[in-house]
Amino acid sequence: MATLELKVTKRHIEGKKVKGLRNMGVTPAHLFGPNVESLAIQCDTSSLRNILAEAGHTRLVNLKLGHEKNPRTVMVREVQIDSFRGNLLHVDFYQVQLTEDIKVNVPIILIGESAAAKMKGNSLVQELNELTVQCLPTNIPNTIEVDVSPLVTPDQLIRVKDILAIKDVTIVNDPGVVVARIAIEVIEVVEQPPVAEEGAEAAAEEGAPVEGESKEAPAKAEKKESPRV
Repeated sequence: MATLELKVTKRHIEGKKVKGLRNMGVTPAHLFGPNVESLAIQCDTSSLRNILAEAGHTRLVNLKLGHEKNPRTVMVREVQIDSFRGNLLHVDFYQVQLTEDIKVNVPIILIGESAAAKMKGNSLVQELNELTVQCLPTNIPNTIEVDVSPLVTPDQLIRVKDILAIKDVTIVNDPGVVVARIAIEVIEVVEQPPVAEEGAEAAAEEGAPVEGESKEAPAKAEKKESPRV
C-alpha cells in the first residue's frame, strides 16, 4: 500500500481571519499528540481532500512540515465541513508514537450472503458500524470484514465475539454486542367484527326486533262508518 504524504506549513493566521485562507484554497489545520507541541498549520485544500478520501480515520499519513527533515506520522482525528456548502473548514491531525498502542474506531464491512435474509419478508440489519480496536499504529486495519453467511435462520445473530481474531489487534467492544441480525417483517392481521348470532338473524328475517333495537307495530287503521242518510 502506497505511503500517503501531505505537505503542510506553520500557520500564523488565526480566528476569523482564517476565512481569507479558505478563499485562497488553503485549509487551516491543527497538529497535536502525546509529548508533542501543539501547532497551528495549513495546507493546500485540493491536496488535503485527496488525502482525506484515501486515509479516512485509520490510515497513517506522513506529514511534511515546512523544512523539517523527517516527516511526522499522523492520523486524521477530526474533520469540520460546512454543512451548507460542503467546504472544508478545519482538520485535526493526531501525531502517533509508532511504538505505543492506540485506540481507534475501524469501519465494519459486511460480506457474503445470508440465506435467512433472502427469505420473503426478511432483511439484513447491521447494528454496529464500527469496532474499537487497540494496537500499534502500523497494525491498524483499514476495515474489518464480517461474513454474514452463517445467518441461515432468522433467529441467528452475529455478535462481536463471533468476529475472527485479527493478528496483533485487540477488539475493545463488549463481546455480546450484536453486529448483524435478520429483521422479520411483521404482518398486521385485521380482525373482522363478530358475526351476529343465528337467533338474531332469524328474528331479523321474521321481522322481530333484534336485541338493542326497538320495532313498533304498525298502527291500526280506524274504520269509519258512512253517515246514514
